[in-house]
Amino acid sequence: MEREREGAEGRPRKVRKRKQAPNKLVGAAEAMKAGWDLEESQPEAKKAHLSTILFTDNCEVTHYQLCELLKYAVLGKSNVPKPSWCQLFHQNHLNNVVVFVLQGMSQLHFYRFYLEFGCLRKAFRHKFRLPPPSSDFLADIVGLQMKQTAGDLPKTMEGSLPSPNSKAAINLQNDPIIQKFGSKKVSLTRCLLTKEEMRTFHFPLQGFPDCENFVLTKHNGSVTDSSPLFGLDCEMCLTSKGRELTRISLVSEGGCCVMDKLVKPENKILDHLSSFSGITKNILNPVTTKLKDVQRQLKALLPPDAVLVGHSLDLDLRALKIAELNLEALANCQELQAASQESRNTAEVLQHANTSILECLDSVGQKLLFLTRETDAGELPSSRNCQTIKCISNKEVLEQARVEIPLFPFSIVQFSFKAFSSILTEEMNKRMRIKWTEISTVYAGPFSKNCNLRALKRLFKSFGPVQSMTFVLETHQPHLCIQYEVLEGAQLAIESVDGILLDGTRIKVQRPVTELTLDCDTLVHELQGDSENQGTLYLSGVSETFKEQLLQEPRLFLGLEAVILPKDLKNGKQKKYCFLKFKSFGSAQRALNILTGKDWKLKGRHALTPRHLHAWLRGLPPESSPPGLRVVPPPLEQEALQTLKVDHPKIAAWRWGRKIVKLYNTLCPGTLCLILLPGTKSTHGSLSGLGLMGIKEEEESTALGLCS
Repeated sequence: MEREREGAEGRPRKVRKRKQAPNKLVGAAEAMKAGWDLEESQPEAKKAHLSTILFTDNCEVTHYQLCELLKYAVLGKSNVPKPSWCQLFHQNHLNNVVVFVLQGMSQLHFYRFYLEFGCLRKAFRHKFRLPPPSSDFLADIVGLQMKQTAGDLPKTMEGSLPSPNSKAAINLQNDPIIQKFGSKKVSLTRCLLTKEEMRTFHFPLQGFPDCENFVLTKHNGSVTDSSPLFGLDCEMCLTSKGRELTRISLVSEGGCCVMDKLVKPENKILDHLSSFSGITKNILNPVTTKLKDVQRQLKALLPPDAVLVGHSLDLDLRALKIAELNLEALANCQELQAASQESRNTAEVLQHANTSILECLDSVGQKLLFLTRETDAGELPSSRNCQTIKCISNKEVLEQARVEIPLFPFSIVQFSFKAFSSILTEEMNKRMRIKWTEISTVYAGPFSKNCNLRALKRLFKSFGPVQSMTFVLETHQPHLCIQYEVLEGAQLAIESVDGILLDGTRIKVQRPVTELTLDCDTLVHELQGDSENQGTLYLSGVSETFKEQLLQEPRLFLGLEAVILPKDLKNGKQKKYCFLKFKSFGSAQRALNILTGKDWKLKGRHALTPRHLHAWLRGLPPESSPPGLRVVPPPLEQEALQTLKVDHPKIAAWRWGRKIVKLYNTLCPGTLCLILLPGTKSTHGSLSGLGLMGIKEEEESTALGLCS
């Protein structure tokens, strides 16, 4: 099964276009028009990509809206409505969808450990706020209407059966195998997969579009209850073309080993997957056997009525590139194509409002992969098209994800982290509010006692909306304390006024120095480098007609994608600052030079705060301490921060953010990837979640959205 992957040097490989990859998501999408649509001027850009602006007033995306996007990614516009809150262009060029869930983390954790989450925030440009989770977070995002009972556990891989002493082992009547075949002995032919089941579970069959180059077996359809059984198992490695065979073992029903060979892959090996197969580079070095040699020997060894038995046999046959000689499919190819078309037509009339992700995948013959820790495996109900793999640790979840994700069109990978206690969370919440207040506050001075107060206020208000402005009279000469509504206003004041001469006195503009602001210079630098802020400008001093002025000068602002004009929540009036999103940093810099010139008389800089952050800060409880007051963490958290144990969120954010991005970089181009921090819900208060989103090797949208 060939896939597009990055080369060993990290550069993307160019892959020949195929008719339809086995994991290709079904459906087609056209660009959603918004404002100036430049999509049509670039017809060559045929890669799936997202818009740069989330069309939501407060950037909070509900679980239903998230499900809406995922269903659209699977089926396309002909089957389900377009998502209402964002734009997904060229959906038919999506290859996979992968959702990573960081259970136990919230938006509070993301900004509390912002510097530690560096890899994630730099890799994903699109971020949005999530509401606090319900009791069934995963069921909500995949659109399941049912509620799971205590005994309704997901399917697992073989080898994960409960012990005989467990309660689950007693009730075997609910086992899908028992339900299908009963508890009595049955004949061999009764246990064979039907052709329909083979099609459903993607067994390679002759006449199917992804099996053109596969070798055919000698199967003639004459299987009886006395036909010979052969156990087949294959080991694979990851190469530049996907998974390739490295070992094949074939055992007869009497236990005799018929074939056991190592195989040299055709393409460059990226990962030997030694932890699963035991095969290393040194073991494969002297091997000369190729896939075609194995195929030839298998055809000679297997009789025409042979029955193959194995675990994940469909994947082994695809690794061997061997397809069954399906005479029925060969004779009735046109009928199969008609049935496939009928299945697609059936999918188009699904009841959209009540359709889950699992039902969407089922309608196009696809399976969902659900990887999770064993202790958290009870959220998704059992389903024939949901392959659940339960692991004992986050590390094992990551290892399995690296191997299994390329095999499924839709994957959910869940990591679980130990959350703070409700008391520590409340304290952390309070300190985060104080921290953002302090880094958005500046002290300016000294000023002469005869200074023009009105002129000073006018000067500092020109940098951004002011929450409060007071004189500090404890010093020999007066100083001003200015608390800005947005961080960009404070930073712009420091960069513009610090060090200038005013009435013969050199003015200093600085933030309060406290424990919470000691790393503010590093934080500001990292915020400016955040992928969501790249190409985004902050402007202060805009008028109510500013948007109309921009529309009159489109040639001066090439690459402009969106204008965000915040409004006052109380009176609904437009505020005197805005954010402009451009396609690139260079376009933003050219526009900044124009807008801050003599003709426009605006003040501005590159943005520091994502849009969803403003809504989150407004929702935090009011600060209980004025700027400059020492805020000491509770003793339990002081101890945790000092020891920095391996399961502490600070360490987890740093380690797992890097690991997930490393895994993301190995995914095939055209993969829609979401990172979800679900948030937390408790009797002491709920914390909103956070989502990060991107498409591997996406080209940023060129559609301009004008949002008020």
